[in-house]
Amino acid sequence: MLTGNAPDPHADPNTAMIQVANGGGLHPARNVVGGDFLHLVRYGIRHPNDPIVCDSIEVIDRVLKQDLPQGPGWRRYNHDGYGQKDDGSAFDGTGVGRCWPILTGERGHYELAAGRDPKPFIKTIEDFSNKGGMITEQVWDGEDLSDARLKRGCPTGAAMPLCWSHAEYVSLVRSRHDGVCFDRVEPAYQRYVVNPVQSRYEIWTVRHSLRRVPRGKILRIILAVEATIVWSTDNWARTNKAETIHQDGLNLWFADFPTADLPDGFVFAFTFFWKRDQRWEDRRWQVDVS
Repeated sequence: MLTGNAPDPHADPNTAMIQVANGGGLHPARNVVGGDFLHLVRYGIRHPNDPIVCDSIEVIDRVLKQDLPQGPGWRRYNHDGYGQKDDGSAFDGTGVGRCWPILTGERGHYELAAGRDPKPFIKTIEDFSNKGGMITEQVWDGEDLSDARLKRGCPTGAAMPLCWSHAEYVSLVRSRHDGVCFDRVEPAYQRYVVNPVQSRYEIWTVRHSLRRVPRGKILRIILAVEATIVWSTDNWARTNKAETIHQDGLNLWFADFPTADLPDGFVFAFTFFWKRDQRWEDRRWQVDVS
């Protein structure tokens, strides 16, 4: 679990700090990496050869991957404090996050989506299990500790069996049998991978408050309730108003702002007057057109 110390849920990763749970410490957001992005490929939202995906894989392989006797393993993210300590003692609120067999399965799903055989990853998960065939939450990725009965690549003192791990193993076996990721969302795959269409819109919401939008895109501001959007392009020397439009199917309100005719480096500033409550929003936002 990661918890941010800033109120903005989309703080600038180049300046924001993140408090990593389980005693992981406070770190610059840009220095914390994890493999969550692999699900974008697994679900059919991104092509496996997308340059950003490939670059991100290179990063997690350098930072999180461990070459174990059974095969490759990955930690959840760097600075993870959830796991047994280096001396083998149990997690007590702090520790060192170890490799999770479920993450080997997630990588196997990516390899399948990329057109490669995931069988080596299936075998690795099998070899991570104990003699009874139970798959653990984490495997020990340090050097053997005979006094603590910990052996490299074998189960730690974490939960075992872990249902998540077994479910990922079964899913990967099924996916290999089918030749496609079991949980790929076919409409998403067709839309974003097979026949990708460049969106004309950049979406802004209160919880996804964009800081910049490429010139030429339409900035669409979406709100949960009706509002008048008061906006300015000259640092509030003059203001303009736009009424939001109701979208019946989703029960949302929105307004569009084309940027094609705006000069590069333009700043679009705005706030809201909430119709239902008859009050002004006490915050202003701005989006750079670049």
